[in-house]
Amino acid sequence: MTLLALLLLAVLALAPLAWALRRPGATRSRRESALALHRAQLAELDRDLAENRLVPAEHAAATLEVQRRLLAAAEAPDAPPPRAARAPLLAALVLVPLLAGGLYAIDGRPFLPDAPLAERQTEAREAEAMIALLRERLATLDQHSETARQGYVLLGNAENGLGHLAQAAAAWHQAVAIRFDPALATLAAEAQTRVDGKVSAESAALFRRALAEGPRDAPWRKIAQQRLGEAGG
Repeated sequence: MTLLALLLLAVLALAPLAWALRRPGATRSRRESALALHRAQLAELDRDLAENRLVPAEHAAATLEVQRRLLAAAEAPDAPPPRAARAPLLAALVLVPLLAGGLYAIDGRPFLPDAPLAERQTEAREAEAMIALLRERLATLDQHSETARQGYVLLGNAENGLGHLAQAAAAWHQAVAIRFDPALATLAAEAQTRVDGKVSAESAALFRRALAEGPRDAPWRKIAQQRLGEAGG
């Protein structure tokens, strides 16, 4: 049953490619293909940020790079794909299923059981318990020490991984209060901004200080400047 499902998925995945080969006149130009790819990458980055798979600073840096490529692609001269370009597509149509099938035959495990909901819930409870232990440990530390600062960074990362953005922002703010770091300050301010739905005075102050003390080529500078613009400077 698993093998049949995989076969059907492979057919569905390759169907657009086969259709494009049947209709070469409808094939996109190189510029159109590049623009579509970069727009899809931007949408994927936004989804990763919304689902907390990327921190705001990483999202801003990656978005800036993709936007740069998008502008470059938009300004490039347009040209329809040559007929010779169909050869790699045809080869892919044949080779991709064969290679995928070969790799699955070597490393595939179709008979392993699925991860049940109860197991995932247990993992989530264990993660919550670890966070609780970390909070207890932090409460016993000198709140001005580097050890406490590192603990609050870890706590913020853990809370963020579970989707607890408000708790993550609070932990990162604690770490920044112990020792200022421009990148972490931007991360804390951005998380708090997302929680509040606006740039508060405290978040704006963190963004300003990060811009003043951070490196000129830091990837998070754009998002800090954008947030300050939203706050009116």
